[in-house]
Amino acid sequence: MKFLLFSDLHLDTPFSWAGPDLARRRRHALRDTLCRIVELAEELDADAIACAGDLYEHERFTPDTANFLRDQFARTECPVYLAPGNHDWYGPASLYRQVEWTPNVHVFTEDRLLPVTMDDGLTLWGAAHRAPANTDGFLAGDWRVERSGVHVALFHGSEAAALAFQEAGKAPHAPFSAEQIERSGIHHAMLGHFHTPRDAERHTYPGNPDPLSFGETGERAAVLVTVHDDGTVERQRHPVASTAVHDVTVDVTGATSSSEVRARTEAVVRGLTGIVRVTVTGEVAPDVEVHLGDLDGVGAHLDALVPRLGRIAVGYDVQALAAEHTVRGQFVRDVLAAGLDEDEQRRVIVTGLRALDGRASELEVH
Repeated sequence: MKFLLFSDLHLDTPFSWAGPDLARRRRHALRDTLCRIVELAEELDADAIACAGDLYEHERFTPDTANFLRDQFARTECPVYLAPGNHDWYGPASLYRQVEWTPNVHVFTEDRLLPVTMDDGLTLWGAAHRAPANTDGFLAGDWRVERSGVHVALFHGSEAAALAFQEAGKAPHAPFSAEQIERSGIHHAMLGHFHTPRDAERHTYPGNPDPLSFGETGERAAVLVTVHDDGTVERQRHPVASTAVHDVTVDVTGATSSSEVRARTEAVVRGLTGIVRVTVTGEVAPDVEVHLGDLDGVGAHLDALVPRLGRIAVGYDVQALAAEHTVRGQFVRDVLAAGLDEDEQRRVIVTGLRALDGRASELEVH
């Protein structure tokens, strides 16, 4: 049996790192990605679509989102199984309760694993988060399957061993261990919550199918999980993201003007598409001004350029300045004699020298 698995789409996410217009475009891009997933299920002749939670944002969804989801799943004859997570938890005001779903859609509504009998002796076990936090592990205690055949689970949860390498800030919702999967009699678990894709022996995290932030690693994809008669699986990842998101660094060390900073940035982003966050870093001469506003219009071919300042150092020759018989020379000598540690000394000198030069800058002094 073939499941097309995805999770963590997060429809209606605010994209707080983007401006209003870009955030709106990103939210529409997430909808386009779901359309692609539904179409991909037909192309791959999948037996079912499975969503392992966080399909949408409970605090932000609108009636328009509900209508969109109903229409997308109604346009396929493929069965759709939805296991609510901590962001789309199943409660009295849940979107899942407000939609009159077509018969091919099955929403798991209980905070314990319940079975759905599939074809060829396969049972799908699914569960839902019924609160935004503090959901116990669905495999906790001595939970075991109570029937023969092949068993596959679908839920939103945190595999303990994965917490060490997954993205920072992920709380352990519905925690479990890989050993609990084997002990329970589940042959394979299809999971949501972690945004970094992971294929383990007995479980699969597809990761979010479309970029939500910068710095994400792994392919943005839906996973075709083929379950064999002996409970083993094959997995194929199929890219479905509607937009590419890149995180790049522009080293401006040695730049002699703001125009050169702009040119170096243009060169770095020239071959990229989609949305690019540029971190400007390096050591520049004292008379070079680095302003993010100077990058306006760079990467006109992109959907968006999001610039930020990284570690920018100003290359003053401190010893030469200290030898000057000037106000700034006296200032440098006074700072050097103050007994500050090396980092603080540099910050004070650079800040003071730029102030003496009457120069305002967005530079963060390091």
